[in-house]
Amino acid sequence: MKTSVNALLVAKGLRAFGDGYVALLLPAYLLNLGFSPLQVGLIATATLLGSGLLTLLVGLYAHRYQYRSLLLAATVLMAGTGLGFAFVTEFWPLLLIALIGTLNPSSGDVSVFLPVEHAALSHLVDDKRRTAVFARYSLAGSLVAALGSLAAGLPAWIADAANVSVSAGIQAMFVLYAMLAGLAALVYRALPGTSGSGAQARPGPLTTSRKAVHTLAALFSLDAFAGGFVVQSMVALWLYRKFSLSLAAAGTLFFWTGILTAGSYLVAARIASRFGLVRTMVFTHLPSSLCLIAIPFMPSLGYVIVLLFVRSALSQMDVPTRSSYVMAIVPPAERPAAAGITSVPRSLASAASPFVAGYLLGASSFGWPLLIAGTLKIAYDLLLLLRFGNIRPPEERRAQRPERVDARSGMQ
Repeated sequence: MKTSVNALLVAKGLRAFGDGYVALLLPAYLLNLGFSPLQVGLIATATLLGSGLLTLLVGLYAHRYQYRSLLLAATVLMAGTGLGFAFVTEFWPLLLIALIGTLNPSSGDVSVFLPVEHAALSHLVDDKRRTAVFARYSLAGSLVAALGSLAAGLPAWIADAANVSVSAGIQAMFVLYAMLAGLAALVYRALPGTSGSGAQARPGPLTTSRKAVHTLAALFSLDAFAGGFVVQSMVALWLYRKFSLSLAAAGTLFFWTGILTAGSYLVAARIASRFGLVRTMVFTHLPSSLCLIAIPFMPSLGYVIVLLFVRSALSQMDVPTRSSYVMAIVPPAERPAAAGITSVPRSLASAASPFVAGYLLGASSFGWPLLIAGTLKIAYDLLLLLRFGNIRPPEERRAQRPERVDARSGMQ
């Protein structure tokens, strides 16, 4: 069981490394090909839309297949995506590849891998360890993605060393993305052939948890729509246009934001064990959203970097807690469907906003996407607290029972 958990963490890290540099190289590569900010936003939208549709299929039909088989199939798609972006340069074919592929324009994981890995992890650990394992899962992804951000400076080095264009260097990085998919496939092959759920808990569609999961999916969609305005590719595009930031400088900046995010995952698990999953999600998210609102009004890049750092230290604490919360409030047999249904609307909702962000950035250098994102995220936080603040996962309910017994004893 421990070996399987570690295998999933290693595979997550391999994918995250590719995501880390692709999110930064994608807008620069597309701009070098002569695409407009609007076209960059369209391709980012297509990647999120395609991921959402694929995740929906996985969520509906995952119970028919072994997790290992689904993950191996996804690595084939990932390899094809990397090779497609490496050798295709026309807009419409790239848009199609983005739609059906696994490319990730954001700093988080929005791919088809996500619901399958979440369901597999939930079956491998008990309630007490679940949040900590999800924190490790997110930590592994964020740390390696930060290293991937540094790799965004490699195309310039490749261009100098091989006497080729920067675009050719970026194409080489897309080939590397395909190779990372092959390495991930080798890791997934080590997973057991079953889902780990056992015969008595065969995965299936939603039944008893349908209302709660659908409500969470709606709220997560609002958050994701807001987040789509500030996916890493769009933030990088704004920095390139507003401050003429180089690829190497952007890579260094997002390396440190990734490190701060990684550290926040560990803190999130500790905060959640004391204050609860929902409260941790909300009260760490609110100040990060205020940072987003403030960034467009900053007079210089230095202030922008400070606020990006503060936001990175807070904004992603809801990732492991959110994943753990969804898995906690549904029966084990419904976890694959719940993971898919809460992930799909997020991807679909976030798909529209990069297109709008690209349009806004093409029309003005002011950071309208950041301002809009921060405002919508605050609305999400307040609605989540209002609706689910009193719905606690099993481990939080068990932790409260002794206190109630003691209180009654004291009254007697």
